[in-house]
Amino acid sequence: MRGKKAETAKTKKAAPQAKAETAETKKAASKAETVPAKEKVSKAEADYRRRFDRHLDELRWLYMELYDNGSMFAELCDRLHEFYEERARDLKKKDGEREKRPDWYKGNDMLGMMLYIDNFAGNLQGVHEKLSYIKRCNVNYIHLMPFLDTPKGRSDGGYAVADFRKVQPALGTMEDLESLTAACRKEGISVCMDFVMNHTSEDHEWAKRARAGEGEYMSRYFFFDNEAIPAEYEKTVPQVFPTTAPGNFTYLADAGHFVMTSFYPYQWDLNYKNPRVFNEMMYNFLFLANKGIDIMRIDAVPYIWKELHTQCRNLKQVHTIVRMMRMISEIVCPGVLLLGEVVMEPEKVVPYFGTLEKPECHMLYNVTTMATTWHTVATRDVRLLKRQLDIVNGLPKEYLFLNYLRCHDDIGWGLDYDTLHQWGFEERSHKQYLNDYFQGLEGDSGSRGELYNADPVSGDARFCGTTASMCGVEKAGFEQDEEAMKQAVRLDVMLHAYMFMQSGIPVLYSGDEIGEVNDYSYKEDPDKAADSRYLHRGKLDWTLTEQISDEESVTGQIFGQLDRLEKIRSAGKVFAAQADARTVETGDTSVLCISRSCEGEEILGVFNFSEYNKEVSLCGVTGEYKDMLTGDDVSPAKIPLPAYGFCYMAGKQK
Repeated sequence: MRGKKAETAKTKKAAPQAKAETAETKKAASKAETVPAKEKVSKAEADYRRRFDRHLDELRWLYMELYDNGSMFAELCDRLHEFYEERARDLKKKDGEREKRPDWYKGNDMLGMMLYIDNFAGNLQGVHEKLSYIKRCNVNYIHLMPFLDTPKGRSDGGYAVADFRKVQPALGTMEDLESLTAACRKEGISVCMDFVMNHTSEDHEWAKRARAGEGEYMSRYFFFDNEAIPAEYEKTVPQVFPTTAPGNFTYLADAGHFVMTSFYPYQWDLNYKNPRVFNEMMYNFLFLANKGIDIMRIDAVPYIWKELHTQCRNLKQVHTIVRMMRMISEIVCPGVLLLGEVVMEPEKVVPYFGTLEKPECHMLYNVTTMATTWHTVATRDVRLLKRQLDIVNGLPKEYLFLNYLRCHDDIGWGLDYDTLHQWGFEERSHKQYLNDYFQGLEGDSGSRGELYNADPVSGDARFCGTTASMCGVEKAGFEQDEEAMKQAVRLDVMLHAYMFMQSGIPVLYSGDEIGEVNDYSYKEDPDKAADSRYLHRGKLDWTLTEQISDEESVTGQIFGQLDRLEKIRSAGKVFAAQADARTVETGDTSVLCISRSCEGEEILGVFNFSEYNKEVSLCGVTGEYKDMLTGDDVSPAKIPLPAYGFCYMAGKQK
């Protein structure tokens, strides 16, 4: 294959075979439908046949439309049954229970936490030992940040996978993972992991063999022996990280080829035009699902399919692949959910839910609302946030978002600048203001943090920092300013209270529950020093957790107030996904109000995004309400709010 364009060569070689296989598609599909027959089959086998038969026609149609390869489809179907047979009995039992209650993850009792295994507890066994703390946090869904095997120094935080069936040795083994997920099942805790589909590490076995010139493996990536076709791609494909990976291709001098690397030079994009890639990645998916994973976070979903002369984003074939994944999951492991990482505004991510008849992802991240929340903190202007929430609340209730204030990644300022422009905000200057504000340089800010991927040419940059540091806890603590600390804690708690009022599943980032601040020690590690995202990826300070019951400490104040809010949320059906949610006009551009109602009950959440005391009147709201935190009666015509304060108001039963 050296000296030829690997993708083209593979296509030419496969074409005659595809024609021949088209003639035997019915025969292959018939074989795929054949599950070992017995006069009496077990209930488990009957369940599998029922699910397989329900999806077979559509799965075959989509696969053949994409690949036109009957023998590969037959292989896929055979392997699905094998993975089902290997699936543990208790996992099959859980699948059955969740099939009977398909909305099991949409209740008001769901609360997530994302964490790095090593930072949280050293290794998988350590996480196992800390499950009692996780339960103390009222958390019943943990997202274990990337833990599969990655090369040292070129891991991208774990997203450059070298082996999809091996845990990083420092974190444990696959047996440790199974032990942890089994313990979580007993405690009623669901486990989420990242499934990195778009690319592999250059250290993956496929990549090594491709680099050595093996044609079969070169065709699993995008290899070209000259820059002509890569140059054509570059005309239409935007760069993900212009400052770290200039261009979408990397030249491999030792191999004499260019390879597509959309994210980083050491992450090679997989070629899903090759059915072998799809099949093998689905086998990896099912292997991991059989280890007890409940939720698969599909990384970088929009990028999965590449097509020349397009932006290689959000192509229709991506939806075909995700839809097939959904069906494969429903056949083999229907208790497993798909969480899509799609970084776009809410109305544009909706296609990744699929349709109610042909669903794709079960859940998606509410990324833009997160970024807009911090814009609101910096501007004290809730108008854009209100508009965003109105859009989300107008979507079908079947669509479920994960809501969060912070995560493992940076904050990109991908806001609705068309709307902001109407209010006098210019994109470049506003991004500059936001980054300056959260560095503590503008707008009387108490925030502390650092920029990530700053581009001196465009002036664009992303931002890093923990929730507590962005709220002012770090600065107030350093300056020993008690009044500033009270205000910082109020802002931190208010933002969480607002997040709990949104429709969907709230997710905490580990350390936020105890007010952990930025960790600057990453600069002392040569493998991390160049990546400022490690600023908010510090180790959990377990000495702080000893203060969670101390109401005099900052940790105790934050933990205690979040604990109370979490219990209010889990006890109220108005917080469930099926509840009606809307924003209410407050007459003050710095105060947001969210109403949630269900079966005659209503709760109003009123949030002050300014550093000034406020008194607001809710437009069109009458009746009697009670403050859920103090028990006092409160009138919607006159609601007092301290600086960065909030109020949960429950409508009195008539």
